[in-house]
Amino acid sequence: MKTSRVSFAAALAAGSVLVLSGTAFAHVSVQPGDAVKGGYATINFKVPNERDNASTTQLEVNFPVDQPLTSVMPQDIPGWTVTIEKSKLDKPLTVHGKQVNEAVTKVTWSGGKIEPGKFQQFPVSVGKLPDNADQMVFKAIQTYDNNEVVRWIEETKAGAAEPQNPAPVLKLTAAKAAADDHHDDGDKNAAAKDDKGHDEAAKSSSDTTARALGVAGIVIGLGGVAFGVASRRRAS
Repeated sequence: MKTSRVSFAAALAAGSVLVLSGTAFAHVSVQPGDAVKGGYATINFKVPNERDNASTTQLEVNFPVDQPLTSVMPQDIPGWTVTIEKSKLDKPLTVHGKQVNEAVTKVTWSGGKIEPGKFQQFPVSVGKLPDNADQMVFKAIQTYDNNEVVRWIEETKAGAAEPQNPAPVLKLTAAKAAADDHHDDGDKNAAAKDDKGHDEAAKSSSDTTARALGVAGIVIGLGGVAFGVASRRRAS
């Protein structure tokens, strides 16, 4: 009886962990989670359906107005209609030598359906990414066909636990420095030289061994000949 109770408790605890893990990871997110500062990237807004009795029919993604992106190009997705909204910039931007007065502030996908137990990715090409920030927060709103609305708009605070409905976050990383590339090339060249040195040393060692064996063979052969001659003389 005691063993059964222990087994039941362990199974219950394991089931609870699985349920909580599923809940923690089943939210709207950005894939991949990072991109290079100051560049262009293709990102996907990954939207899982968290309901058993309803389908997701709309996704609204709000772009940060304090980090304006002048280029936002969604990829066509069969069955979904995409709407792009732009707003005037308080301070115009200069991109590729041209002045830009507006930026995308919202992208909405609607008309499609994400059924229970499935997910959908919404690809978008974006740029030019900020070069003076470490992340971008995209607040998203997920709508179901039963009129339920889930707002993924809570920002995660440093050192705090993840909120219940976290907003999708894109981490921005610095481009790899040219010095690092040269350092890597130097390491590769050094490694190549070491390998070449080892190969030459091994080849030299092999040649020396072969020569020594050849000399030893000659000596043994001469010894055999001398022994044969001496034997014939004794027989005579």
